[in-house]
Amino acid sequence: MTDQSVRLGFRIGYLGDAYHGSQIQPDVKTVQGELIRVFQSLKWLENPLSEHNLVLSSRTDAGVHVRLNGGTVHINRELWNALTPRKMIRALDDRLPNDIAFLDVREVDEEWNPRLANFRTYRYRLEGLEFWKYPGEQFTAWLKMFEGTYNATNFARLEEGKNPMRTIHSCTPWIVHGRTIGFEIKGEAFLWNQVRRTAMALHRMSIGELTPDEVQRALDHPEEEYDFGVAPPDWLILWGVDWDLMPLPVNEEERTGLSAPPSGPAVERTMRKRWREGARHELKNLLYQEWAELGELPVVRHRKVN
Repeated sequence: MTDQSVRLGFRIGYLGDAYHGSQIQPDVKTVQGELIRVFQSLKWLENPLSEHNLVLSSRTDAGVHVRLNGGTVHINRELWNALTPRKMIRALDDRLPNDIAFLDVREVDEEWNPRLANFRTYRYRLEGLEFWKYPGEQFTAWLKMFEGTYNATNFARLEEGKNPMRTIHSCTPWIVHGRTIGFEIKGEAFLWNQVRRTAMALHRMSIGELTPDEVQRALDHPEEEYDFGVAPPDWLILWGVDWDLMPLPVNEEERTGLSAPPSGPAVERTMRKRWREGARHELKNLLYQEWAELGELPVVRHRKVN
């Protein structure tokens, strides 16, 4: 880029069920496509190859929600100096769909790569899956199987030429008000469908369709083909991406209640179906509450006029 342009790093959140994934695709609605559309409508992007000018850090599939993702964009330096972060965010918020939250923006070096993050954190709400039942204390041991550095071929949709070796820093229960509702997994980078395939293996162990030994063998022997299935995207959230420049905010407090699924011998299938529909709205409400705080901007003090 030229001296007349500036490279900006930004962070966003979005609800994934309205989009065909995050990355731009022809003839379908995507998050990157919506961002480019709005930037162009504001005359902030003029490059016809805008998808190479505005890029996102982590790719997400259709239906996957995002609390905090990031990306970069180049715009004219004079424009940036005139806008300031506050004006830019407000202008974008007025034009973006309500299910995309443009949270913050700052100038970054030309060398800064949003795809090279310290780690990414995902959360999956397993209790949204049919017949899920918390398996007790052994659940933590199951999650531990997915920690470490290993070949994740059997737990991903492997793209040609992609290195299957992945490092998972932690895999722990997701607990809300003392109730285990799923799991949180943190790693440097993830393969396509890796978290959803991990979720399905955990679910199938919980209902007795798989044993821990079978799952461990699939992890230890990537040369042997295993396919345990892919969990639906509805219950997956990219909780956040962490960089030195933009650390992932830590939030230990759940901002909204996530109700427990109906249980007991008299529970009907229709009752569980209705609960799941409500639970989907609960996740969306949780994200709106998170964005309300994550979007806080620094206070700008105006000079007094005498």
